Amino acid sequence: METLIDFFIGPYKAAGMAQIIIESIAFICGILSVWYAKKAHVLVYPTGLIGTALTVYLLYQAQYFGDMMMNVYYSLMSLYGWYQWTRYNQDGPRYLISHTNLKERWVGFVFFLLTVGVTYGVYQAFDYSMQWFSYVDMVTSGIFFTAMWYMANKKIEHWMLWIIADIITVPLYAYRGLGMLSIQYLIFTLLAIQGLQAWRKTLNS
Repeated sequence: METLIDFFIGPYKAAGMAQIIIESIAFICGILSVWYAKKAHVLVYPTGLIGTALTVYLLYQAQYFGDMMMNVYYSLMSLYGWYQWTRYNQDGPRYLISHTNLKERWVGFVFFLLTVGVTYGVYQAFDYSMQWFSYVDMVTSGIFFTAMWYMANKKIEHWMLWIIADIITVPLYAYRGLGMLSIQYLIFTLLAIQGLQAWRKTLNS
């Protein structure tokens, strides 16, 4: 039991109070963002942006520049999603919950490939030593970014992509000793399953 507690608390023993507070806020904002996504509420984006912006700062301080650039990448897509969700026409919101069509699936696949390529380029630019989990990071980054694009257009398939990527990320972060992030993505997985069910119910009705 003590070993398990140390796994989650140990990395923060040498951390300053400011870092712990910032990480806590980022953690809470991340959970809130997924919760609002489940409700199809536009607050998914401002809460998510606060979380990613704080994460960019923390990664900059830790000099993890590759991961920092990917969070900048996610933040830009969040701004796009925020813009999309606040667009209206005469009948109400321009985008309603729906399924992807064939064209959108192909666009999503292209986004996946581009994100994998960008992630690899970031690793190379910052001279990362490529490990097996680096390639897993590249794949999950592609899935996450595609999910964000689908979510920006209120496509229900984004939940399926979140679930897949979250399930991969939980043990990956645990393996890398990032216990709190592992817990966060476990919570994300559970919320994503609930979100998929909620959006299906809305779509069916």
